[in-house]
Order: sequence, then C-alpha cells, then structure tokens
Amino acid sequence: MKEISDTFDMTKKEIRVHREFAKDLFGIKADQGQIEQVLLNLYVNAADAMPGGGDLFLKTMNVTDKDITGKPYEAKPGNYVLVSVTDTGVGMDKKTIERIFDPFFTAKGLAKGTGLGLASVYGIIKAHGGYIDVESKKGQGTTFSIYLPASSEKEVITEKQLPEEILKGKEAILLVDDEDMVLDAGEQMLKKLGYEVLLAEGGREAIELYNKNLDNIAMVLLDMVMPGMGGGEAYDRMKEINPDIKVLLSSGYSIDGQATEILQRGCDGFIQKPFSMKELSQSIRKILDKE
Repeated sequence: MKEISDTFDMTKKEIRVHREFAKDLFGIKADQGQIEQVLLNLYVNAADAMPGGGDLFLKTMNVTDKDITGKPYEAKPGNYVLVSVTDTGVGMDKKTIERIFDPFFTAKGLAKGTGLGLASVYGIIKAHGGYIDVESKKGQGTTFSIYLPASSEKEVITEKQLPEEILKGKEAILLVDDEDMVLDAGEQMLKKLGYEVLLAEGGREAIELYNKNLDNIAMVLLDMVMPGMGGGEAYDRMKEINPDIKVLLSSGYSIDGQATEILQRGCDGFIQKPFSMKELSQSIRKILDKE
C-alpha cells in the first residue's frame, strides 16, 4: 500500500497524501497484485475527483464484524482489516453512488476512457471474501471503505512468495494507455518482470513509437478505450506497419463486444484490468513464447 501511494504521491504533485497505517495490522490472505490494482484504481478515481488538487487520506485499522454496522450487507463474524481511501473532491450524488459498482458505468463517460472500472474493484474484493462500500456527498468528497477478512495464518500470502508462477522476460514492450497512473503502475510491473519498457499516452503516439522502434519492440500492451484514437484503430494501423505484430489488449471492461472484434482481427490476447503481476507475466509469455 505504501509503495503504490508513494508512486501516486510522486505522480500527482497537486494532491497531498496523508497516511495513517496501523502498526499491528492483522494478516490477510490475498493476491498482492490484485489488491495493489484495487488501491491504484481508487487513487485514480480520487485524482479525477480533484482536478484542481486536494487531499487524499489513506488509513488502515483492525476491526471486527461488530464494527461493520449500518451497511446494506451483514458481515460474516470475524476479524477484518479496514482500508479506507478518502478524497476532498467533488463528491457524488445518490444516483451515482447507487450505480458506482455497476459494470460499464462511469461518471466520466466512455469518450474519456478510464480503462479502470469500479465493477472490477468490487469483484476482486468480493472474491477475497471482503466488502467494499462508498460514502459521498456532492461537493464534500468521497470515502471508499474496504473490509478484508483477517487470516489466522501469521504471514500474508503474496505473489512474492510464489515465484514459480511469475514468468519473467527481457524483451522490449510498448505500453499504451491514456491514464498516467496506469502507465506508471504498468511500467513498474513490467520492469520488475525484467522487461525494457516504452510508454505511449495514446494511439497516435503508439503508432509513431512503434514505427521508430519496429526492430526492438517484441510486443505491445494496448489499452482498448482511449480518447482520440482508440485501441482498435491503433492496432489496425500498427498491423499495417508489421503484419506479424504481437499485441496484448487490455481494458477495464469485459472481453465482450469491442474487445472480441479486435481479437478476431488477429490480436493475440486479452487481459482485464486491474490485473495482477502474475496474470500479466503469464499473458505476456503466452504470446511471446508461442511458436
């Protein structure tokens, strides 16, 4: 959590990050990469809610099911780790709050393209046996509260303890996304996996970079929904440059619809955001090691 928030702090200079982390936190059994992506997703949403800058408050504490009251759900008995993310942004009205975790819903509109969906966040937390809820008022900021069940095991199970499932490489990968935070997090993950990384903030820049570094780039990790030129058009244009191009398509939305169409045009694979380092590493090697 600290590593991701430090990256966010460096990237978004206009936002002050305040941390209040409990020292005696319960352990949780979780996929580290997925939880990091959940937090990144919430930070990106907070930044979008504070275009002129503001404050982001990150807090962790130990709670029990008896502390989780007044919710639309009843928490299973036991201990939990509470992670809260609070911003001082524009806030949301009741109508938006009711739909915030729905698939395909974005307060920003598809044209802007976030690439990250809160429905994915909800799905990850639910898969971990946890709960997530949101409190917000128009003009008064927003708080996301995540409750993750504590583990009786002393150690937290993370991807770092499962090296055999993380596949590394040395090739050059072009990462294309319109969100700064996604580019930063993606670059960090790819570099940890051993790859050389080139970054493009949109479709047109991706085509330019690909053309210039054609002999060096082994694969493109391409966001599907971007303003201006989307992933589909960018893919078609790069395929004209190199018919043998290898592309891993990424999106916060499901594989249905537009993603399926691009895959049918010869795209090599699809990965849904937010993805873990393990998922990313395996998806990349599946494409690059294919004969």
